[in-house]
Amino acid sequence: VDTQGRVNVWNKCARKIVGYTLDEVMGQNLVGEFITTEYKAAVSTVLDKALKGEETANFEFPLITKHGVRIEVLLNATTRRDEQGNVIGVVGIGQDITGRIAQEREYSKLIDSANAPIFGVDTLGRVNVWNICARKLVGYSTEEVMGHSLV
Repeated sequence: VDTQGRVNVWNKCARKIVGYTLDEVMGQNLVGEFITTEYKAAVSTVLDKALKGEETANFEFPLITKHGVRIEVLLNATTRRDEQGNVIGVVGIGQDITGRIAQEREYSKLIDSANAPIFGVDTLGRVNVWNICARKLVGYSTEEVMGHSLV
């Protein structure tokens, strides 16, 4: 997008994922026209930061495709500069992560509904997974154990 937030580059991958053609998006305000209401402020902040030289990595937000389907996007946004170093806009690299999120939700359901206690810990030994069976067996709720040391 340019410094005013208008789309000025739209590649084949963006067309394929979102369904809008180059003619439909060029010159349009990205946030105003294509971002869901609940994420307009957050996406605007990401773009504003990039215009000031602050890169944003791994920002997740939903987009509604041309056909009305909600997809989840992982965005990296960085400042776009001309040959003299002047800020001319933002380069956004987005990835459709809808499938990954669905897999993560399915994975969580499987863990939670297992007939055996399942727990997970991070590299510091803090609990980051605690299923229903673990709660029943040990007697501690998820809220009581998450983020706390297992031992």
